[in-house]
Amino acid sequence: MILYPAIDLKDGQAVRLVHGDMEKSTVFNDDPAAQAREFVDAGCTWLHLVDLNGAFAGTPVNAAPVEAILKSCNVPAQLGGGIRDMATIEAWLDKGLARVILGTVAVENPALVREAARAFPGKVAVGIDARNGRVATKGWAEETDVMVTDLAKSFEDAGVAALIYTDIMRDGAMGGPNIDATAALARAVNIPVIASGGVSSLADLEALKKTGVISGAISGRALYDGAIDLSEALTALA
Repeated sequence: MILYPAIDLKDGQAVRLVHGDMEKSTVFNDDPAAQAREFVDAGCTWLHLVDLNGAFAGTPVNAAPVEAILKSCNVPAQLGGGIRDMATIEAWLDKGLARVILGTVAVENPALVREAARAFPGKVAVGIDARNGRVATKGWAEETDVMVTDLAKSFEDAGVAALIYTDIMRDGAMGGPNIDATAALARAVNIPVIASGGVSSLADLEALKKTGVISGAISGRALYDGAIDLSEALTALA
């Protein structure tokens, strides 16, 4: 199981939100590239980046720090937030991003996800952000009537590289991930599922791995707070 350290970008800084609320942000590093290098030096094999402003704006906002991270780190990175058309997808992949994460657009324009997954095999993931089993979009600000499993299954034949499943009510709250819901999703589809939201201890990571069906986990606040020692976690998951 791959551990993806998260760098959430707001106004050019590395921050963490609680429950996706932009008003409840904590700045952990005003140099995101330095933060990324710290994670890489500790041995991570992937980075998970989120353009929070971009998720609300619908277009990339924190491009400069993302580009700085891509230039200074030699591990693959995936990015979500504000990626809603082919031109943006192509531009990011051209800049060295390993994988784009499509969230809002997966609900509003699923044909784009299919087109992108065909054009760029292995480089398109779908971000499914859920509140009470229903998908939320536009930086989690809008709740839809779309059920998580229905959305996931609709992309089974699209060639999507991964599904990133976030339980919004767990995110940034350090209360543990929704293991049951994540594992149930992973068992329901043939696309690799990455757990996100609430991963706050080594025990959480071990419990996710123990399901045998979850391919990765994203953690942010716990790594910044020191609740998870990255080197120790990577060794335990190897």
